[in-house]
Amino acid sequence: MSRIVAVANQKGGVGKTTTAINLAAAIAAFDKKVLLLDLDPQANATSGLGFSKREELTTYRGLLSGEMGPSIRESGFANLWVAPSGRDLVGAEIELVGQPDRESRLRFSLGNVRSAYDLILIDCPPSLSLLTVNALAAADSVLVPIQTEYFALEGLSELLETVERVRGSFNPLLAVEGIVLTMYDERTNLGKQVVEDIRSHLGEKVFETVIPRNVRLGEAPSFGKPVLAYDIKSRGAEAYLALGREFLKRRGLS
Repeated sequence: MSRIVAVANQKGGVGKTTTAINLAAAIAAFDKKVLLLDLDPQANATSGLGFSKREELTTYRGLLSGEMGPSIRESGFANLWVAPSGRDLVGAEIELVGQPDRESRLRFSLGNVRSAYDLILIDCPPSLSLLTVNALAAADSVLVPIQTEYFALEGLSELLETVERVRGSFNPLLAVEGIVLTMYDERTNLGKQVVEDIRSHLGEKVFETVIPRNVRLGEAPSFGKPVLAYDIKSRGAEAYLALGREFLKRRGLS
């Protein structure tokens, strides 16, 4: 496998970090070695897995040094490792501006560790920043969470344009892994209509698994756990296990 997938959407509040954490945990539960790399200065994936936002060795250090290995920690959950983020990542973009190959720093820093994992998931910032470009330049594919609400497709075209630019300049093999529909409320006609509209526009790129609105998904990060470790019987946990299974099936690894 040894695949790098960037989880990206510059529109905030779409379940991006929730998807990164819980998809990583779900695939780890299927006996795959997974690294979750937090590239968002907000560090929500870091705290959502029980790490401090004030860690000394972070993805910032890995980017600037060109070696991500020292920043990687065991998560406490089987088969899941974390490269935490922190506030220092805010300064990374400024410091990288004058660097040669500034868009490819993440790819270089992962070079010596990539083979240790079946999958590396990168939680990107909610913006089309230099950090996001680094993630796309390092990745084999990009996974896009989209909230099932009225403005669901807002911003998607800009992200896909960025993917095309990265293909043209830094990473010609970058693919769209797929679209994950999140925060689905089956009680509303609007939610159902948005799902139908997205599927009609994007076809097979949209995963069959839909992630519902679920209280346990919102609670789990405050306990520093993926939802599978917090409440494995919840609808949120079941949905992310199904998404992990579908992800592996698409890759021919189920």
